[in-house]
Amino acid sequence: MLKRIAMLTVAMGLFGAMAAASADAIIPTRDIAGARDNALLKRYDGSFIVSYERLAFTDFKVPLSRLEKAGDDQHDRMNNRVFKPKEEIEVEGARTRIAYLLPAGRSPLEVLRNYQDVVKEAGGEVLYTCKKEECGGDPERASDGGGGEMSLMMYFVYASQLKDADFSNGKCALASHIDDQRFFAAKIPQDGGDAYVTVQTFQVKDDLYCKAFNERTVALVHIVEPKPREQKMVVVKAEEMARSIGSTGRVALYGIFFDTDRADLKPESGPTLAEIAGLLKADPRLAVLIVGHTDNQGAFDHNLDLSRRRAEAVVKALAANYRIDPRRLRAAGVGMMAPAASNDAEDGRARNRRVEVVKLN
Repeated sequence: MLKRIAMLTVAMGLFGAMAAASADAIIPTRDIAGARDNALLKRYDGSFIVSYERLAFTDFKVPLSRLEKAGDDQHDRMNNRVFKPKEEIEVEGARTRIAYLLPAGRSPLEVLRNYQDVVKEAGGEVLYTCKKEECGGDPERASDGGGGEMSLMMYFVYASQLKDADFSNGKCALASHIDDQRFFAAKIPQDGGDAYVTVQTFQVKDDLYCKAFNERTVALVHIVEPKPREQKMVVVKAEEMARSIGSTGRVALYGIFFDTDRADLKPESGPTLAEIAGLLKADPRLAVLIVGHTDNQGAFDHNLDLSRRRAEAVVKALAANYRIDPRRLRAAGVGMMAPAASNDAEDGRARNRRVEVVKLN
């Protein structure tokens, strides 16, 4: 019996290896389906797109200094020690992420210099540049790995967030070990504001499933174009809030806005705040809990504190600007602990960034 189990185990292992081998990286002859260059940055001649993602509107952090260890007690989702830049800029807009596989014989430095030339030709400005270990974090890691130090690429994306299949060209390009890392961040003036660009070039180091890419250069390009957010969240009226609270004890609101990583209410929050005040004035006996929620981007404790401060900002505005008795209001923040959707994609993360009004009595 044990012999049969052993033989079955070996057979399953061989089957798994054969399945994995059938999905090994191969040198591409065309871009992946649905991918295209961004108009702001043309590609290096002879390269192909192996990974692609575009979001109509999101936030994005651009590092302007080397990554520094945040502290021995701060770890990311993969149990890596967190590294952060002392200087960074947060921007919002349409974000495109493209990974290109370069022709054989092209070095990361040569490719980087060509991209810098394109930025300068467009009237742009290089804001920060680094290479190898000077960039901070683990210079040999891409987006994958745990139990060590965070890499520069992990600052932008983790392997678990990539939509590329395991062992695919895209996953091999962005999740393998790397060497000779180069990086720059830049801005390019556009109508309506500056576009921000980051370019990271490196050599792939892999002699197993991704061996076709071994010692080939990859360019990971991020482009964030200035674009106003589409206002698709309808303001929930006081009567609708009352019905939701009456049936479920709570109502989720998406019309309260904050700048990224801040707790200051934006002016466009006014209509929703007025409806909350209308709800409370219509029922003088009602007391509510204002609860702040975040997505899972960022450290747990930081998001917990941010969500609490945002809830407190709502309570303060209701009391100061709408004359709601503060004794009827209580603020709380739960950070990422109660998601309304999956955090794996931006549309889900958008649903998780919310304020809820919860009945207290």
